[in-house]
Amino acid sequence: MTSEELKARSKKFALDVIKFTSNLQSTPASNILSRQLIRSATSVGANYRAACKAQSRSDFVHKMNITLEEIDESSYWLELYEASGMVKKELIVVLMKEAKELTAIFTSSIKTAKTNCKL
Repeated sequence: MTSEELKARSKKFALDVIKFTSNLQSTPASNILSRQLIRSATSVGANYRAACKAQSRSDFVHKMNITLEEIDESSYWLELYEASGMVKKELIVVLMKEAKELTAIFTSSIKTAKTNCKL
């Protein structure tokens, strides 16, 4: 997968999260979870774009680790939605699958970068 494809994929993830949260019933709990999820999901793409502009391999690894933290946090908020019963699993299964796949891609990229620069 090219960096441009991954930029598009992380952007689509953020947009899908925005669409998902905009269709939810407004309650105090769902509003808080929605804000948190939107914040972390939109940060995935933003931090990946920053990693693509890294000044060095170690800077790339650092920024990719932040990206990885944000996708992991997004997974956490999705898990809370499911565990709380606020949404049916079938409404978030696609988002959870994409978060898992992005986690695997970012983890692999970090490992490769670390191997290449012997961190």
